Amino acid sequence: MPVAVTYPGVYIEELPSSVRTVVGVATSITAFIGRAQKGPENRPVLIHSYADYERVFGGLWKHSSMSYAVYLYFLNGGKDAIIVRMHRGAKASSFMKVLPQAASEEEAAAARAAAARVSDLMRAANPGKWPEDSQLEVEIENYSANEPAELSPLDNKLINLTIRMVPKGGTESAIVLEKYYNLSLLEAHPRRADKVLEAESQLISIPAEKVKALVYTPEDNDYDRIKGTYTPREGADGENLTADEIKGGEGGEAKKQGIYALEDADIFNLLCIPPFTAEDESSAEAIYAAAEKFCEKRRAIFLVDPPLGWKRPENVAIGGAGSKMSRDKNAAVFYPRVKIQDPLEQNRTKIFVPSPIVAGVIARTDSERGIWKSPAGIEATLTGVIDLDYNLTDGENGTLNPKGINCLRSKGAAGFVVWGARTLRGEDMLADQWKYLAVRRMALYIEETLFRATQWVIFEPNDLALQAQVRLNVEAFMHDLFLKGAFQGSTPKEAYLVKCDRETTTQYDIDRGILNIIVGFAPLKPAEFVIIKIQQLAGQEAQ
Repeated sequence: MPVAVTYPGVYIEELPSSVRTVVGVATSITAFIGRAQKGPENRPVLIHSYADYERVFGGLWKHSSMSYAVYLYFLNGGKDAIIVRMHRGAKASSFMKVLPQAASEEEAAAARAAAARVSDLMRAANPGKWPEDSQLEVEIENYSANEPAELSPLDNKLINLTIRMVPKGGTESAIVLEKYYNLSLLEAHPRRADKVLEAESQLISIPAEKVKALVYTPEDNDYDRIKGTYTPREGADGENLTADEIKGGEGGEAKKQGIYALEDADIFNLLCIPPFTAEDESSAEAIYAAAEKFCEKRRAIFLVDPPLGWKRPENVAIGGAGSKMSRDKNAAVFYPRVKIQDPLEQNRTKIFVPSPIVAGVIARTDSERGIWKSPAGIEATLTGVIDLDYNLTDGENGTLNPKGINCLRSKGAAGFVVWGARTLRGEDMLADQWKYLAVRRMALYIEETLFRATQWVIFEPNDLALQAQVRLNVEAFMHDLFLKGAFQGSTPKEAYLVKCDRETTTQYDIDRGILNIIVGFAPLKPAEFVIIKIQQLAGQEAQ
């Protein structure tokens, strides 16, 4: 805005710059959906290491294939992950008061009657038997009288609450996990216990109706009754998941349940849905269509696991009778399954799906080489894999690769590697522009980055000055990728194109409030087939 001049002198006016830096988005945040021992339910949680997963969701669990998937993902170079915990019929543990040892049945009955009013006072923060498995214990101690004197005598009675883990066998001292001082069970108190625990505790909660139901009088004081030790009981882990939970049930998309809970995630680039059980196949196939459609909407890649029916190469087929796997441009499948050592089964061999391992390889490749490098080859090693469920020959690999099936191979000293980099649109007969995974991911990366980076353009005056600003900023982003080697071509003109002018946006477009931006790029494609031609030279003279 021009400076209002009033006196003779020098005035300073700061002018806005036309440069708006375009920052590339993340490329390998992987979303996992499945069952976990504990943790928030039906809500995306961003973690940055397997230690984070152990802290929030409980670590490896024999009933959770997702726990193994996350473990293998980080083992293979994964950087960030989004976890959506689902369950089927799980129930939160209730914390019941431990009654003191009574000398007679009359005293025991009196103790039970005294504790009845505060029974089931606390519950676990989320469903599952994890509080019982972890030997959690809650201690409510004597209250302290340090409130201001003008408060009523009942307000002066506060409690201290300690949550600890008691090691089995009692050979070690208890570990204090959380501690809260000066809590109140009065409904109008600023340190009301249920509100404090709701905001701060990751382990327990007090239902609001419990606080509202308790009545305090000097003659009948529940503060004295609630003091003591509480242990968890009656929790349930629920049953194995089905496709219905993953798809969110009826109205799941509108309610943001199941896979659609990821609507609340800012961004994810890869999606893995491990089998609900090791023997499960049909339920996983039932979610393919929903997962592929959702990934297209969110500009992400769905990593599909090979069905159990793919025992041998001759069993591998896509799009045939009974197959629910479609030729989707935002999906890729890897074959065969892999063998890993199960730490929960004394390191005995277990067959597992490859998608989380491949997701880790993709994340590692992105950080080391860039998203434009195909996540395959000698460098794309599979960490933690001790064998493949089926070892392919070159000939068998040669029948699967043209069908868009990415193979996992054993390559001598290199170990087990990813030996394919195509999307499900990668069948040669289709001749699709999104044949290669790296090309598709590069396009999604540019789309997502520019979608976010051009939000400032909305409602700006649609004139030549705006078009020039857009060109300047988008070209700077594309040129940076060119300098990093992300495109084909030896010159910027050969590598990329950015157009935003009167040719792309006519007066008719302007009248309708439209600004058209055309961005093109020459993608790098992998060298799948290296042909070495050898010829004998007989008697030729040196030139």
